[in-house]
Parts: sequence; C-alpha cells; structure tokens
Amino acid sequence: MKKGLILLGVISGGLVIVFFWVGNNLDSLVKNAIETYGSQMTGTKVRVDSVSIRPTKGVGIVRGLVVGNPPGFRTPYALRVGEIFLSLDVGSVARRVIRIRDISVSSPDLLYEKANGTTNFDVLERRIAEHAPSSSGNATKQENGKKLIVGRLVIRNAKVRVSASFMKGRTISLGLPDIVLRNIGQSEGGVPPGELGRKVGDALKQKLERTVDFGALARSMGDSLNKATNAMKGFFGQ
Repeated sequence: MKKGLILLGVISGGLVIVFFWVGNNLDSLVKNAIETYGSQMTGTKVRVDSVSIRPTKGVGIVRGLVVGNPPGFRTPYALRVGEIFLSLDVGSVARRVIRIRDISVSSPDLLYEKANGTTNFDVLERRIAEHAPSSSGNATKQENGKKLIVGRLVIRNAKVRVSASFMKGRTISLGLPDIVLRNIGQSEGGVPPGELGRKVGDALKQKLERTVDFGALARSMGDSLNKATNAMKGFFGQ
C-alpha cells in the first residue's frame, strides 16, 4: 500500500481501487501475516481464527490463536489463546517508534510438556532466537526498521496443563499467576518486534519454571495421577 502511494503516474482511480481493496481486506491480511510470520519464527504451525482491526481507533483483536508443538512432543499444541486485545497510539504509526498502549491476553491455555530432557517452550524459545537477525547486515536492517514501545502487557487467568514423557500423554492442570510487564522497550527507545517477543517469552518461561517442578512431579507420581496433582498443588500453595 505505501509503495503504491509513492509510485509516479498512478491515476486517482487506481488509488481508489487500492485503498478500497486494502480497507476491506485488512483483517485477512493481518491474519495471514500472523500465521505466516509466526510459523516461520516458531518452526511450528501457527493459526488464527479471526482478526478484527479498527485502524482509525487504534484497536485490534485477535481471536483463536493456536501455536503448535515442535516435533517430539505428544500434546496437541503449546499455546491456545481465546482473545488478544491491542490498543495503540494511532499518531505513532507513521513514526519510527510505534507506541502500543496496552496488550491484553485473556485466559490463555498452555500445554507445558517435557520430553527428551527439554520442554516444548525451551524449543520454541531457541527457534525464535535462531530466527532473529544475527549478522551485521541484518542487525543494521533491524536497527533502521520499525520499533515498538509497549506501555502495558497483561497475561491474565492463564491455565497451564503440565505433561511429561513418563505421564504418557496425561496432564495436570494448574493456575498460572498473572504476568504484568510495563514500559517494554522504553529505556531502549523502542525494540524490534522479535525482541518484544523474546521479552514476553522470557517472562512467560520464568513464570512456568517457578510454577512447575518436573522433578517434584516425577517423585509424586506414585500410584495415581490424582496423588501427583494434589502434591503439585500443595507444593505451590494452590
């Protein structure tokens, strides 16, 4: 769209068609971008049910986000989110640093699984890190690209279902404490989208590691899954 606007010789009728097409297909374009770029970053299948964007209001809603599991894990997915709400400063969109006022992730469902000495979220984290620019050329391109500052990011009412290879596909459900991050990228003058993803991923991983102890789970398995569930909930005060 932006390139279309700066092309010399584009007649006004053509511009009207371009504007009309983008205006009526923005939701699907963003949906496809999330699925394509998300799948590339994680190395898994990322899908979205729907996207609703209101550009003039600076509001966007993503519904039905699912991040698949890497190979080697038995649970059907790593993350499923019913709704993600985003609001941003519309006036900052044309600037180098885009200011996002709020990102709210409601009631995500995480399947935290350990297999072959690692977890599915460890694998996803490594893949995202590998996808990030590392060469000087890519770093320069990233430095000159759009950056983000997020005033507040909240992940609330999350539920984590824990599984491991010795559980043979069974899971234990636990509540995850809310995650609140403020002024992400503020001190750096903005961060690239990939860095924002890493910061959020790090916070989520730390919460998971503090909440779930696979060693305690293995020791508590005993004769039944219920015994392990009670032991885990008692260990974490739930």
